[in-house]
Amino acid sequence: MLFIAVFLAVVAIAGGQFPPGPVEDDCMSCICTMESGCNPLDCRMDVGSLSCGYFQIKLPYYQDCGQPRSDLGWKGCSNDLTCAATCVQNYMRRYVGRSGCSPTCQTYAREHNGGPIGCRRSSTLKYWEALKKIPGCGHLV
Repeated sequence: MLFIAVFLAVVAIAGGQFPPGPVEDDCMSCICTMESGCNPLDCRMDVGSLSCGYFQIKLPYYQDCGQPRSDLGWKGCSNDLTCAATCVQNYMRRYVGRSGCSPTCQTYAREHNGGPIGCRRSSTLKYWEALKKIPGCGHLV
């Protein structure tokens, strides 16, 4: 099953499936695979609040990313790959420059996992190390 998810993620990269933004397609694909196998998952409880969809987006994250496709709402956007990826791109545009961390995939992944200063939190290193173990993601920096 993981092989199929990785294959689909590679196809997504080749097809330019993600909207443009600071996070490059290969990094976005790896974050998506890490969070959900790049599938539109139902919401689930995670660290005391619900996380939904492809990127396991929480309500405050959706609000911080500018609520793209507000007609879909938080849960609907989270389960629409283009909307969810737009949310991630917007979130990174908003916070990465303020964190003092360089604009690398490691920073994007750790900010996604740990919030606006996630790149500075030691608790997000395990997330980054696990992401790099996903087939096709080990080359990312």
